[in-house]
Amino acid sequence: MALALNHPISVGVKEKFRSCDGPYQRGKRVSTIVCVDVGTASICIPAAPIVIPEGPWKQIPGGVTAAKGFKAAGLYGGLRAKGEKPDLALVTCDVDAIVAGVFTKNIVAAAPVIYCRNVLKNSNTARAILINAGQANAATGNPGYQDAVECAHSVAQFLQVRQEDVMIQSTGVIGQRIKKEALLNSLPRLVNSLSSTVEGADAAAVAITTTDLVSKSVAIEAEVGGAHVKVGGMTKGSGMIHPNMATMLGVVTTDAPVTSDLWREMVRISANRSFNQISVDGDTSTNDCIIALASGLAGPVKISSFNSIEGCQLQACLDAVMQGLAKSVAWDGEGATCLLEVVVFGANNEAEAAKIARTVASSSLVKAAVYGRDPNWGRIACAVGYAGIDFDLNDLHLSLGDIPLMRSGQPLPFDRVEASTYLKQAGESHGTVKIHISIGNGRGCGKAWGCDLSYDYVKINAEYTT
Repeated sequence: MALALNHPISVGVKEKFRSCDGPYQRGKRVSTIVCVDVGTASICIPAAPIVIPEGPWKQIPGGVTAAKGFKAAGLYGGLRAKGEKPDLALVTCDVDAIVAGVFTKNIVAAAPVIYCRNVLKNSNTARAILINAGQANAATGNPGYQDAVECAHSVAQFLQVRQEDVMIQSTGVIGQRIKKEALLNSLPRLVNSLSSTVEGADAAAVAITTTDLVSKSVAIEAEVGGAHVKVGGMTKGSGMIHPNMATMLGVVTTDAPVTSDLWREMVRISANRSFNQISVDGDTSTNDCIIALASGLAGPVKISSFNSIEGCQLQACLDAVMQGLAKSVAWDGEGATCLLEVVVFGANNEAEAAKIARTVASSSLVKAAVYGRDPNWGRIACAVGYAGIDFDLNDLHLSLGDIPLMRSGQPLPFDRVEASTYLKQAGESHGTVKIHISIGNGRGCGKAWGCDLSYDYVKINAEYTT
């Protein structure tokens, strides 16, 4: 198990990181309660059970503050429509951090997404990320964009950095501008609360949540190129999850020394292997955004090549953190009772396998069957068939957990009660339903994650603003 390691170790063979379901694919759940002080009281919510793929790393406390050079804070600033759960978060770096970002492809992109895209066109570094919950500041026109600019400017003044060193993320109700006065009035307290502690990271992770039932934060440590490197992150998301280049909101930090071009490509690749492979409801948000910062404080020599051992090691660490966070989003899907994991083998390449896996994980009929504890494998086969990837039907194999359902394109006799019990047990424990699919003899393999579709999802979203 990955989390049983007592110390980080290095692996010098590139192929060891490239197994779709090999020796590094088991994981361990970790779940705690996170409490954040709000005035004289405390707000407590559970932390998500993060399932990190097994590998040459160990999980450590700290989330976005685990890596050298980073601080974080979260507090209540009066932006939420009700309650006093923290709604403002700030993550900072003591030095100019190499920055990368991946964003939604939704044409109705939120003002903070547009702002960050514009900044990253001209800048390779950043010092801070300000995040608010309550208002998405999407579909708010130029006034909403100017709100984002003014917030970045104010944070920059407090931190004594350039405005373009400050990234902005927002989440909440589409069509609502930021409660700017409340946000600006809270900035002095927010900046003064910055801390490199676990508590600082936890407070930030709670502050960015909306309908999330759990906060989502993780960090790992590994040996990369002879240096002890840490990679951490936090994310939020529960509904409107069908990302296209990102997740609802995410922040990733590392102290690995890496060049700008390589870091941006690594983040893009990891997003495609993680957040772009999850789906809760098929809706791509206006605010999808991951910002990743690399302080470089773990060592003096910058990683500059994918083909190097250290480049492969860093990519694997980034994949692990982002996949762990992405799975926690699917696990926490609105109204969900279980996580759905789809693994596809035998495709011509990774992209084809990933597309099939995501198609199955996104199928409303598959998700509804899982919720109904109905082993209706025909819905799985149907989704594989309309994924848009060509294969020979005679090569199709399906299984639910350890129960074979189809072999060589032909249905197999199976115990329906056993299969239904498998689904029931996953739902009762909020565990994982695993679907394995093989479509041929190719080397391409891919994974995707989703959740079941319950009555509660409709209830939550039918009354979202009322």
